[in-house]
Amino acid sequence: MANHKSSVKRIRQEKKRALHNRYYAKTMRNAVRKLRAMTDKEEAVALYPKVQKMLDKLAKTHIIHKNKAANLKSSLSKHVNKLG
Repeated sequence: MANHKSSVKRIRQEKKRALHNRYYAKTMRNAVRKLRAMTDKEEAVALYPKVQKMLDKLAKTHIIHKNKAANLKSSLSKHVNKLG
């Protein structure tokens, strides 16, 4: 157990932040999965900007790495363009 009040508070904050980050990371993964599963080009084109915005926001707040966001956006845009 922590000995200082500040370290007890830090543990509380980290637990809360981890829960918050886990929620947004899971939401992002589900959105990416949903977009990859799409076969209709119109739906995919409509959803892609929302997923792209989500990835950019998560990269900006350091929930995911900026290179991971770039790689996901690249692979998703290839997928959307390949649909016919």
